[in-house]
Amino acid sequence: MRNKDLSIIIVDDLQFSRIVVKTALKKAGYDGVRLADSATQALGMLQEQPADVVLADWMMPEMDGLELTDRIRQRDEEIGTYTAIILFTANEGIDLLVEAFEHGVDDYLRKPPNPHELAARVNAAARIAVMQNDLLETSRQMEDTIRHLEEVAMIDPLTGAGNKRFLKSQLKSNLLEASSRNGGVCLAILEIDQLKQIRRQHGLDIANEILIGMQRRLRRSVRPTDAIARLDGNLFAILMSYTNVDNYKASSIERLRDGINQRPFKTSENDIKVSASIGVKYYRGDEEIISAKEMMNQAMSKLDEAIDMGNDSIAY
Repeated sequence: MRNKDLSIIIVDDLQFSRIVVKTALKKAGYDGVRLADSATQALGMLQEQPADVVLADWMMPEMDGLELTDRIRQRDEEIGTYTAIILFTANEGIDLLVEAFEHGVDDYLRKPPNPHELAARVNAAARIAVMQNDLLETSRQMEDTIRHLEEVAMIDPLTGAGNKRFLKSQLKSNLLEASSRNGGVCLAILEIDQLKQIRRQHGLDIANEILIGMQRRLRRSVRPTDAIARLDGNLFAILMSYTNVDNYKASSIERLRDGINQRPFKTSENDIKVSASIGVKYYRGDEEIISAKEMMNQAMSKLDEAIDMGNDSIAY
């Protein structure tokens, strides 16, 4: 993507800072630059036209850079896009920067920014945004393809994820592939801990919105090649295959759980926070092959262990 094709929003409550950054970017060839004097105005601009990169001051009145990041990430999740975010900061503490990255910030710059470094960081952030949006578009295309498969019975009509039949089919082929090529297959089955309570308290429609939101969040948290299926009620399955038996890491499941917990789910009634218990079975291709049914049974057994351990637990 050429510099002039990028859409950039600069957010700072100080007019002088906004002008300095815009001038530096203009000299570097970035033409699509918009200025916002508050986080609220920036969100309004995003509503009118998406941006590839948002550069925001960390410390602003009413809504600071981290709060703005949370709002942008929520919006990205809802509409299926990705916006790269760079914060300007005078903070020196490592703990604060770690906090920023945990909120979803892509990069940061010390104030006042060096013009050459600013242009380079914006270019790098734009590449991240383009790559993420390409992956999301690929995922959407894959979902469209699935919807048009002849065997529509393999799709869960509520969430658009695969169903149990789809999972068994994918699992069977993945196990055979892993066994013959010394790869690996990970099956994670998760249960939304609070869904029954949500259904009683808020009704079926809100519970269904949570299920749909969970499928979207899971899709964004895994690789495009990973399969997601909705099983009975509030159960989801994530199927991951590995070309090398040792490539699987338990930390990938922990990141999946952290992605679920990162922010509440937005519903038509209010924002609702949920957690999930996860049971995991990993098949190594250098072991004796097992059936898809046995793989699912073992993952379900691990899920029972996780539920017994308490909400938000993982059993391997």
